[in-house]
Parts: sequence; structure tokens; C-alpha cells
Amino acid sequence: MKFTVDVDCTPEEARRFLGLPDVTALQEEAMAEIRQKMMEMIQTSDPEALMKSWMPSSVPDSMKGLDQMQKMFWSQFSPQNTKSNDSD
Repeated sequence: MKFTVDVDCTPEEARRFLGLPDVTALQEEAMAEIRQKMMEMIQTSDPEALMKSWMPSSVPDSMKGLDQMQKMFWSQFSPQNTKSNDSD
């Protein structure tokens, strides 16, 4: 035997019915703290240092990988590639 019960209620009503604690104030406090820390990090961040941390340190020129990626991207738009694609 199988039966289904649909309950239409708000999260607040479900929380109260199940006897769960109200953590709204805690969540708001945590989000305010996270927001404050994020804003501090954004204001003190150095874009150059961020890029260096993303690029591999084993490459002598840290922008070499980015240059190669750009060349691959732009090579897709070269006239040679567009002619071969047009014949398909």
C-alpha cells in the first residue's frame, strides 16, 4: 500500500511544526560577517598577485600560458578556418 501526502506550508511553518530551532538571527549575523570579510578582501586584493596565483609558477613568464590560450582562440577566427568550415 502506498499513499502520498502533500503539505503546503511555508519554511517557517514547517520549522515550527518539526520543532526545529529558529536560526534566522544566526544566519543573518553569519552573512553580515561573510559580506564584511569579502568586501575587505576585494578592497585589498591585488589583481597582478591574483593572476600570478592562477598561472602556473613553473613557467618562467607567468603570462606565457595566457598568451598561448589567446593565440589558440584567435586562430579559430583566421580566414583559413572559416573557408574550411564554409564548405561543410
